[in-house]
Amino acid sequence: MLIPRYCFSGDYEDFYGYFLTRPHTRKTFSKNDALWGREEFVTHVHYIISGAVVTTLEHENGSRKICSFHGSGTVFPGCHRSAFKIEHSITSTAVTEVETLCFTNEEFLQMLCDNKDLMLCTLDWNAAYINLLLYESAHQDYNNSFIKLCNLLYLFSKNPLGKDIGRIDLTQENIAEILTVTRVNAARNLGRLRDEKIIIPHHRWIEIIDQQALETYCSAETLES
Repeated sequence: MLIPRYCFSGDYEDFYGYFLTRPHTRKTFSKNDALWGREEFVTHVHYIISGAVVTTLEHENGSRKICSFHGSGTVFPGCHRSAFKIEHSITSTAVTEVETLCFTNEEFLQMLCDNKDLMLCTLDWNAAYINLLLYESAHQDYNNSFIKLCNLLYLFSKNPLGKDIGRIDLTQENIAEILTVTRVNAARNLGRLRDEKIIIPHHRWIEIIDQQALETYCSAETLES
């Protein structure tokens, strides 16, 4: 049974050769470059060849929430035939240098029509992303901030953006922006896990040293069955 994930990578690796045969533009983004600008509708789809991207939602009051991370071998954003106002508040930014194959919405929609396997892969990917959003709105929002943090670290440990098991590439600021809590709150809860010898905080990343103890604090909806 699948559990939610904040990091998406590798989902479309089998289609890389196919993508190369279709009309596309190869693009490179430097760290902190936006794949598209705020206040713009999303008109292009990116297959990420290398690097990592973070997607954020910005409120009109200036608050920012991290929604998800995207690594090599995946496609973001999904394509559709409508323009949603919320797209003006969504930004995807390169965390590292990023190289992509870029398609227009129309080009990607045509690929979905032409390739049944790609269409089914995209359906599964969309379901996984919707599952994350439902998990956050229907479950995670009702937990206290400490359980939210434990759930988050557990999910990152099961599906990291990189390849290092036990290494969580999140800063206190990242955690605060994912969980929509203050940095003071995030620091206090991380300190509790540190004092209980469940994690070791490092500069810009977190090491989990007692996975079993972490799991005892997680909600049932989060854990693998």
